[in-house]
Amino acid sequence: MPKTRNRIRPPVSAPRARILADVERRLEAIGRVYDKELLAEIYRFSEEMHTGQLRRSGEPYFLHPVNVAYLLADLKFDYVSVAVGLLHDVLEDTLTTREVLAGRFGEEIAELVDGVTKIGRHEYVRRDEAQAETFRKMILASAKDVRVVLVKLADRLHNMMTLEPMPPEARRRISRETLEIYAPLAHRLGMSRVKGDLEDLAFYYLYPLQFAELHTKIEREMRVGQDTIRRIRERLVEALEAAGIEAEITFRVKRYYSIYQKLRRQGIDISQLYDYLAFRVITEHERDTYAALGVVHHTWRPIMGRFKDYIAVPKPNGYQSLHTTVVGEKGKYFELQIRTREMDLVAEEGIAAHWQYKEDASQRWQGDPNILWLRQLLEWQQDVQDPRTFLTTLKIDLYPDEVYVFSPKGDVFSFPRGATPLDFAYKVHTEVGHHCSGARINGRLVPLRTELANGDLIEILTNPARQPSRDWLAIVATSRAKSKIRQWLNTEQKKRATEIGRRLFEKEVRRYKTGLRKVLDSSELSQVLEAEGIASAEDLMSRIGFGKTSAKSVLERVLPAEQLVGEGDESRGAKLRHAVSKILPFKGSGPIVVKGQDDLLAYLAKCCNPLPGEEIVGYVTRGRGVSVHSVDCPNVQNLLYHPEREIEVEWGRAKDRAENYLIALVVETQDRPGILARLADAIASQESNIAQIEAATAPGRGMIEVTVQVRDRKHLERILSRVRGVSGVLRVDRRMVGAHAGVDAGA
Repeated sequence: MPKTRNRIRPPVSAPRARILADVERRLEAIGRVYDKELLAEIYRFSEEMHTGQLRRSGEPYFLHPVNVAYLLADLKFDYVSVAVGLLHDVLEDTLTTREVLAGRFGEEIAELVDGVTKIGRHEYVRRDEAQAETFRKMILASAKDVRVVLVKLADRLHNMMTLEPMPPEARRRISRETLEIYAPLAHRLGMSRVKGDLEDLAFYYLYPLQFAELHTKIEREMRVGQDTIRRIRERLVEALEAAGIEAEITFRVKRYYSIYQKLRRQGIDISQLYDYLAFRVITEHERDTYAALGVVHHTWRPIMGRFKDYIAVPKPNGYQSLHTTVVGEKGKYFELQIRTREMDLVAEEGIAAHWQYKEDASQRWQGDPNILWLRQLLEWQQDVQDPRTFLTTLKIDLYPDEVYVFSPKGDVFSFPRGATPLDFAYKVHTEVGHHCSGARINGRLVPLRTELANGDLIEILTNPARQPSRDWLAIVATSRAKSKIRQWLNTEQKKRATEIGRRLFEKEVRRYKTGLRKVLDSSELSQVLEAEGIASAEDLMSRIGFGKTSAKSVLERVLPAEQLVGEGDESRGAKLRHAVSKILPFKGSGPIVVKGQDDLLAYLAKCCNPLPGEEIVGYVTRGRGVSVHSVDCPNVQNLLYHPEREIEVEWGRAKDRAENYLIALVVETQDRPGILARLADAIASQESNIAQIEAATAPGRGMIEVTVQVRDRKHLERILSRVRGVSGVLRVDRRMVGAHAGVDAGA
């Protein structure tokens, strides 16, 4: 397991009492006012509640909350955060109730612990829904008090530090979630040290071979370059002193995961990466930062296009610094970051820096960009009801904003890379976005899918007749724009579905020679709606229009039996069902069963090829039945922009499934002789055949796409495990078709 390269290292196996003493010493060292007796009581209560519980490593479970409390104290948070760290699992893992916590330790602590607590798995059908609801609850609670998310980050950091005893699949799943959610969340809150630790730990568990290779090469480069580093530092100190600038100079190696991303993005080897080393110049005053920049550029030749002024235009998380890359000895590049001491504190600690100088809770968060972001996220999520859609928009919004553009009035707006004029339109106002018909960038008409660049001047053209289309979802990059477009599409599509459903219902009602109003006003229909959890007759019409239920099945439960039989309907219906069953054997006799429906055709989506044993989701298409996807399919979020078109599905009986399913794997390898043969042997050893294989090479690397036959999810996991163990294999991923509008959607 990698060691994190900063001082956030809790004594994981230290005696519990000593850790509490360390926590108290840290609170005192940073001048925290705290109730020592209350903290000791909370400590004893948590230890008592977790008595007898063990972690997977065999250690007492209480070691986890006490180390989370240590991390929070080390990150300089207040004692309430530390107390919540001690208690954060008692509501989830013990019989303690919120009322008990409020009675013993106060409403503030009880509310924060409740905000951190996960949603119970038993309340949801799938893990992804439980995960989404957990994050929704966390964001809701964090918008009121950001300490909820801070405790959650410390909780995840300690879990990542002690992840080794978990099964391999669980380690990969947790690490992937950490990279997608928690590390970007720490970045968005400006907590760069926590973000770096989370990323490096996740990198270690997801790609151990790449981590080991990179670690070895960086260590070698550092040993070779010690003299160069010393000379650069001495020359920088001399140049700044000659200019009369007081500054503290440090250097660091960039984070492993950050380096790995850059290598993959640029397609280069570590030997071709020159700016993995960064020097930091810390000054006392802001005016000295620009003076120091001039000295640096006078001493070394700067690289054009590599200078960034985050002091004049701070990042959305409050980060401020000057960045420049220069050419040193023997043509080696290195980066310099120049900022004041206060800017450095905010850059390292992020939101934690507020506790350094604002102890008053009412003033602590005033104007903080991170809190404003959380409140904006809270506003946007109210328009998104589907939990998985919310999780997707959350992931989009967590990634750092790096593009700054101007409105015609001179206002500055920040967007993620890949944002378009349509994102800008929705940022200005929802109605401007809905009626956007075109855009000018720097005075020139451009397509709406044009990506924004730093310094662009954006002007939006509108037309009252223009309305959003589903294609816009593939154009925009921000969660605000996506949620507003989805909301409009939801409303419009529900209107159309309700209209179609009403017509189908009226037609079926006429067949039974009764009146529509009589059926709608009947107590029998009210009972059906209540039993199915349908709020109103209008929602029923919507479900009929979407194909999630049929008018006939509803009327069969509402009308008297004698009214349903007439003019040979029953015999004709029986004959039709018998004929259809010969051609399409439904009712659970196929590989997929649509819950609650016996007359809907279901088929496996080609974009993800779900396997028996995987969690799946159905999507009602137009005229093609139910398209069944893995819940991890990248197309699912694109397809399920309207939750009403989702339908519950499950795997049928084992004897009705296909013997084999074709799954494509992407294998990244070192360019070694015999690697294909070893890969084929590994797959064959797991009783699987190779249906197709393609290979391509780049300098030092090979990329192999192999299609294999598998029986179910467990069989695939065995194959993946064996392939990962092949000498020379760096990474193995299951290939899924990227999210494209209309893939298996039938929309």
